[in-house]
Amino acid sequence: MNAVIFDIDGTLLQSASVDDDLYKMAVRAVFGHVQFRPSLSDYDFVTDSGILSQVLRDNAIPVEPDQTSSIKSAFVASLKQHIRENGAFPEVSGAKRYFEALCHSKDHAVAIATGGWRESAELKLRAAQFSLDGVPIATSDTEYDRSRIMLTALSALEASFDSITYYGDGTWDRDACLELGWNFIPVGPTLAGLTSYSDEYVD
Repeated sequence: MNAVIFDIDGTLLQSASVDDDLYKMAVRAVFGHVQFRPSLSDYDFVTDSGILSQVLRDNAIPVEPDQTSSIKSAFVASLKQHIRENGAFPEVSGAKRYFEALCHSKDHAVAIATGGWRESAELKLRAAQFSLDGVPIATSDTEYDRSRIMLTALSALEASFDSITYYGDGTWDRDACLELGWNFIPVGPTLAGLTSYSDEYVD
């Protein structure tokens, strides 16, 4: 049995840049014109909760218990509006077919590990008509560290595996796989990864 775990933005969906912009807008809708670091890779934990924690610290903003829920609400509302106005985020070429083939394979177990929050993750995938029945989704609602999110996804599969493979588009995905000793398959231009899943196959 082989475990295959996917990131979402930039990996299954062509949503990374818009997601990043809407996230920043949501944070500023709650806190005003806060400063962000120049690049996502400048943050220690590239997850919605990890970035938020560091943005608050960078801008000397006291942490309040209801801040995260306010930002989540603003973020999800902006995503829903974007989808209403522009349609679902397009899949990375061939991603849905490959994802569903793995889900139906007797030799593979599939999960999702995303640095995003659960509500926004499910919204984007369901809008793009990905079938999520029986697929565990680990998010930054419960962990801020990507490696821990990935381990949460793996543990939700409740089995032992001959191999563990993670598909991701960021340097933080690659680094987490190195830390965990997982196979890593890069997706997208940042890591000169695959741009289509058409050549990926299910044994």
